[in-house]
Amino acid sequence: MLDGTVLGEGVVVDARAASFAVRMLSGLIDAFAIYTLATLLILAASAVGLSTASERAGTAAVLVAVVFALVVLPVGVETLTRGYSLGKYALGIRIVRDDGGPIRFRQALVRGLLGVLELWMTAGGLAVVVTFFNSRGKRLGDIMAGTYALRTRSGGVRLTPLAMPPHLAGWARSADIRPLPAGYALAARQYLARAAALDPASRARLGQDLAARLEPFVAPGPPLGTPPDLFLAALLVERRERDYAAAVRAAQHAQARAAQVRRLPWGLRDDG
Repeated sequence: MLDGTVLGEGVVVDARAASFAVRMLSGLIDAFAIYTLATLLILAASAVGLSTASERAGTAAVLVAVVFALVVLPVGVETLTRGYSLGKYALGIRIVRDDGGPIRFRQALVRGLLGVLELWMTAGGLAVVVTFFNSRGKRLGDIMAGTYALRTRSGGVRLTPLAMPPHLAGWARSADIRPLPAGYALAARQYLARAAALDPASRARLGQDLAARLEPFVAPGPPLGTPPDLFLAALLVERRERDYAAAVRAAQHAQARAAQVRRLPWGLRDDG
């Protein structure tokens, strides 16, 4: 399985595909839920056929129940939840596009239609074979739809809140910070979260590279001799504080404008 998505800055983002065992267990949970629902729907459809005393009506009702349980319901659930199902939610995985984005109706429909073949008509055998030999654990429906199962809950590194280095607070407050590219900011945040676990040589090399990439966006630069880790932490903390202050000001401005709009025009009376 993939260990993660590597950004251009050399930082691995925790976006690993779900393991074979997790996907199997998730599929079993979904299969049990769908089988139970299909059984109930078929019994209800059979009762409809008996009540109408029409064999064709009963057969049509059973067929509709099967199609709804095996195709319509799974496709609808994955579309509305953007890649989740009962089993996937329980196991902490989600179906996403190959580029990491949420799936849409088209991807869910391809997965649902091919799922009838590989999950139900072959009792899961075809899906197991294809998944076992695919590097991302994809079944046939995933290959055709361009999707894979992403781990949404893992034992990865938790991001701890960053703190402003005290001796850099004055410099950060007075510095002119241009908007940072999203990829660079994310890379710096991931690096600081994993810095303690990195090899010292790799840590120094990666920290210096990230600092060199981000320093052109700050004027004046950090005090001479500032370690890359402290520079990156101060930059991200100050950027966070400025973004928060800007968001607060925008919210206050929006509230003031809304209150102004709700007020009656000058000189008009509100007689109820």
